[in-house]
Amino acid sequence: MSALRDRRLQLAVVLGAAAAMAAVLVGASLIGAREDGSVPPPAAAPALEPEPSLFAGIEQSGTALGSPAAPVTLVEYADLQCPYCAQWARDALPTLVDDYVRAGKLRIVFHGLAFIGPDSNKALRTAVAAGRENHLWDVVHGLYLSQGAENAGWVTDSLVREIVHGVPGLEPDTLLDGRWQKTIDPELERFAAAAKAAGVQGTPAFQVGPTGGRLERVEVASLDPEGIVPAIEAALAR
Repeated sequence: MSALRDRRLQLAVVLGAAAAMAAVLVGASLIGAREDGSVPPPAAAPALEPEPSLFAGIEQSGTALGSPAAPVTLVEYADLQCPYCAQWARDALPTLVDDYVRAGKLRIVFHGLAFIGPDSNKALRTAVAAGRENHLWDVVHGLYLSQGAENAGWVTDSLVREIVHGVPGLEPDTLLDGRWQKTIDPELERFAAAAKAAGVQGTPAFQVGPTGGRLERVEVASLDPEGIVPAIEAALAR
């Protein structure tokens, strides 16, 4: 568990006041492995084709994936540029979707943070805009599978169009325009406030608990399914 904690991307969550409105901001401080260079982050994953079929037939509502009647909720805190978040999406998420979400046992909620840099903000705003069309998870997973080098400008319009292609009900031009609307800002503030309240210090981070009830922070021992499945099973057994 400590090894994974040392490797995660770390952040500091702070409150601040924006010029036009009171806002909750996330300030970045990449420490741990990235501070002394002893454990470099993994190389960026090669661009892969998104897998819209992963979520086919599963209810999406805003930031949530799965039935609102599912007995357990898992909240994921992540930066879409975080390589460890992408690893979790590739290695653990498909198993959770197939074994728990499709079975109506689990609902997963995405809380995005944007602390690594400009591409984080661009990617997150794109995902939130997709959430307004109830397709956030298609876009989030597509971005993870195509994740590029940090702040290299990899969140391009052409990439977004490629991800959106084949997702029924999601129109790329509407998505690309909608992500810059000011109405997206309160959602980003809500994510940051939730992360601060939960004491999130690095990504990926998770909370698990009864749907509609108290969620508890979970320290995962690995980024494969076995890192999170025990916590889900424990919550289901309560």
